[in-house]
Order: sequence, then C-alpha cells, then structure tokens
Amino acid sequence: MNFGSVDEILEFAIGKEKEAVAFYTDLRDKESTKSLKDTFRELAQEEAKHVKMLTGLSKNKAAIDSYEERQIADLKISDYLTEKEYEEGMPMEDIITLAMKREEMAVKLYRDLAGKTDDGETQKLFNLLVQEESEHKLTFEKMYDDYLESQGG
Repeated sequence: MNFGSVDEILEFAIGKEKEAVAFYTDLRDKESTKSLKDTFRELAQEEAKHVKMLTGLSKNKAAIDSYEERQIADLKISDYLTEKEYEEGMPMEDIITLAMKREEMAVKLYRDLAGKTDDGETQKLFNLLVQEESEHKLTFEKMYDDYLESQGG
C-alpha cells in the first residue's frame, strides 16, 4: 500500500472504520439475543466514534500535530487466541475474541504501514492510529479477562 498524502491515509483509515461499523451493525441485525444485540450495537457505536475522530482530523491537520503519543498496555491475550468467524448465537467469549482479533489486525496493519514510510507526519498519523486501535484491543482484552473471571475461569 502506498499513500501519496495524509488525506489518502485518513481516507483509507476512515474506510476501515466504516467497514467495522457495517460489520458490527450487520451482526447486531442478525443476532436474536438481546445482550448480544446490545454488545454489537455498542461495538458499532465505538467504531462510529473512530470515523468521527478521523474525519475531524482530516479537517484539522493541527490536531495530528498536537496528538500526544503514549504507550498503551498490551495484555497479549489475543496473541493466544484463534480468529473466529461469526455464527449466530455464538457465546459471549467468542464474540469478544472476534472483536479483539479485529482490533489486533488493525494495530498490526497501521504499525506495518508506519514502518514503511520515512515521512514524519505520515508516521505520526499511523502511530496515532496504532494507539487508538491498541486502546480498543486493550478494552476487549480486559472485557475478555473479566468475562472469564465471572464464569469462574
């Protein structure tokens, strides 16, 4: 993947986030269990927030410069789980795994793209995206850990 400008990177990232909104919205519409419908709705809303944030960045380049990078913890839970395909009625543990693995792949994508550019502004933007997706991955890792604990695992 080659990007000619920060706008192209943002457009790509916005497209990825919109795909995630559509993915979780579709799962919400397929699911019959209320708690799972609510979970998918929340996930879609979270991804929609990312779209809004990235759209705001594309209109305000100074926001990229002012974004402070910070280290996000990685519990590495997703490193030991296998990717899942959605199946209607799947258990909550599998749904969290599905979401966690999607975030893990987004982190890897943006980290790889950051490593393929020498442009400082472009690297900063990819690192910003790595940070955002890492926060989401951490949220799901904590959710997974809490869920297992609540199940006595």
